[in-house]
Amino acid sequence: MIIQFRPLTEFICTLALGLVAIPYAVAGQPQPELKLNTARVSISGTSNIHPFTASTTDLRISRLVLAPADGDRLQSAVRPGGVEAVEIAIKAASLASSKDGLDKNMHKALKASEHPDITFYLSRIEAGAAANTLKAIGLLKIAGVEKEVALPLKVAVNASVINVTGDIALLMTDYGIKPPTAMLGMAKADNKITVTFELALALPQTTF
Repeated sequence: MIIQFRPLTEFICTLALGLVAIPYAVAGQPQPELKLNTARVSISGTSNIHPFTASTTDLRISRLVLAPADGDRLQSAVRPGGVEAVEIAIKAASLASSKDGLDKNMHKALKASEHPDITFYLSRIEAGAAANTLKAIGLLKIAGVEKEVALPLKVAVNASVINVTGDIALLMTDYGIKPPTAMLGMAKADNKITVTFELALALPQTTF
């Protein structure tokens, strides 16, 4: 009887080659993308009776791509050109205040049933006017209407986390939204609102 050792030899050779190739495969992997740790978006405004505010933590980043860079990935990410793509979605119906009646009118005004997501698609990032600031130019879609906006950002790198904050004033009518009313029209919201956002982003932990 003749015993063939070739399959075992081939297996050992294949395993050895695979182990040698692992460092090259890891080195050739794309740089990890930033992951969302925490987020909060708030909308505030005024009416002829009292101010109002509503907020949500239901923010999803469906795409976030960093530009290739050498050195500190987080520091590179907070420079102009450091981020190549960002796609963000917020559930309109998740915006909530301390008043149920206000929420109902707000969700109706935002057309949350027909257009459940408020979205932002980044076009480019430019330098801001001051240190540690950037300007995110992109398309903001609310209630099915899309407009280009320039979001002013304040950025801070703290250990392994990037904190991003900012606010922008918008007119509801620019997005086809009729300012909500209540109390048979006696209470009417002002057309201008302010959107405030706070995000914490971090590089994912990588283990081998």
